[in-house]
Amino acid sequence: MASPNLNLRDPTMYRIRKVAHHRTGEAWCIYPMYDFAHGQSDSIEGVTHSICTLEYEDHRPLYDWYLDQLGIYHPQQIEFARLSISHSVLSKRRLLELVEGRHVSGWDDPRMPTIAGYRRRGYTPEAIRDFCERIGVAKKDSLVETALLEHCLREDLNRRAPRAMAVLRPLRLVIENYPEGQEEMLEAVNNPEDPAMGTRPVPFSRVLYIEQDDFREQPHKKYFRLFPGNEVRLRYAYLIRCTDVVKDEATGEVVEVRCTYDPATRGGTRRTAGG
Repeated sequence: MASPNLNLRDPTMYRIRKVAHHRTGEAWCIYPMYDFAHGQSDSIEGVTHSICTLEYEDHRPLYDWYLDQLGIYHPQQIEFARLSISHSVLSKRRLLELVEGRHVSGWDDPRMPTIAGYRRRGYTPEAIRDFCERIGVAKKDSLVETALLEHCLREDLNRRAPRAMAVLRPLRLVIENYPEGQEEMLEAVNNPEDPAMGTRPVPFSRVLYIEQDDFREQPHKKYFRLFPGNEVRLRYAYLIRCTDVVKDEATGEVVEVRCTYDPATRGGTRRTAGG
């Protein structure tokens, strides 16, 4: 009782709860407290280092005392600061509420900040390990930006992922001086960071589709993509110049861009408009 550590002053070892247990049913009503069971569980399982968050630092003397008094194998408890990531809920209690309330499909829901959730979202083990190495282990609580985790993933995927091109908001583009009914195959690099991944064929024809954001009828000063009178290169293809636009009569929105191309400029990777 004279100990300056409150956890050592006549600690409770067991409590009685007359409730059904999920394994033993009504046969047992005496349950060990966490501080009493923690060290013994680690000892029985052969744990070498019991890693805990900082709130268990004051409990370590009791953890050590129980093991010493019982004379059993003694693991080492080490405390570290809890990881907090911006814009993420990491509390197990809160996450359990989401799972039990069926707000998510389970612990592996892609929206969950769990290893299983990150796996389904597309995070690689290498990216998560890199993130852990960067933030390290600290004794002081801190908030890590989600952007760092995303940066680690981008760096890893940049080295290993094959490239692909997609148009999410299509805008029709017609190359007026390209032959009708003709199609040619261009060579696109699968991964510029890894030449061993080779190339893939990409079709090119008179009618193409580009992203709506890659064209502006009235561009601002620092807009370097496609606009009337401007010349850009379609990736892996040719230099094209915008000559005209076609608008929807009802809304006035641009629905088609008219261009010409220079047959002598095939190839190149400088991206100013995608398709």
